[in-house]
Amino acid sequence: MIKIEKLVKKYGDFTAVKGLDLQVKQGEIFGFLGPNGAGKTSTIKMMTGLTEITSGSACIDGVCLSKDPVGYKRKFSLIPDNPYMFEKLRGIEFVEFVANLYGVDKEHYKKQYDRYVEVFGVADFINDFIESYSHGMSQKLLIVAAMIHSPKVLILDEPMVGLDPKSMRILKNELKSAAKEGMTVFMSTHSMETAEETCDTVGIIDKGELLISGTVQDIKNANRTERLEDLFFMLTDKNNIKS
Repeated sequence: MIKIEKLVKKYGDFTAVKGLDLQVKQGEIFGFLGPNGAGKTSTIKMMTGLTEITSGSACIDGVCLSKDPVGYKRKFSLIPDNPYMFEKLRGIEFVEFVANLYGVDKEHYKKQYDRYVEVFGVADFINDFIESYSHGMSQKLLIVAAMIHSPKVLILDEPMVGLDPKSMRILKNELKSAAKEGMTVFMSTHSMETAEETCDTVGIIDKGELLISGTVQDIKNANRTERLEDLFFMLTDKNNIKS
């Protein structure tokens, strides 16, 4: 479903992402892990067309960003690490705007709207102006808007930031449910607990290089560790020593 080949991002003389190769199958929840500055957000920005790819390619469901950018962008929804929205709109107007952007028909819109407004508890403030929202409220509205057109791929950059524990639990459950229905999830997170509890597969990146990827259980077994957190520190500390 997601295919990344030899992806490179350079900022002047600095290379943030170094020839990244990665594949995520349909219905998988993939956890993208790494320290601050490892290249996670740069990768996501290239994948979503928010920043130019220096070299390499990103494709979703057989459609590549470089060849069909509009068709490619219709395949996914993005929940960024900061909830940027049109603050002068009411919450419901923003959700309607996104639905119209993707051409969601009325029947599907109502089904998705009713489901996610209730699940994430946004009914009490969805008619208020976004500029009055807290970070957590904005994050919940973004999730509702992202799910409104049932994207084939959901890309999340640190989605738990700003959410209360109950909302975090709800989001984890909804991601699992969406994956069972065939949605592919690509999630960047600093939380080893979230990755271990939610993800089918993970990849650990540091200094722009993918150090390891695979199913959570397989990479723990291969490295003789019971905790993903221990493996994370072992790999990233070793990578820092090498440099």
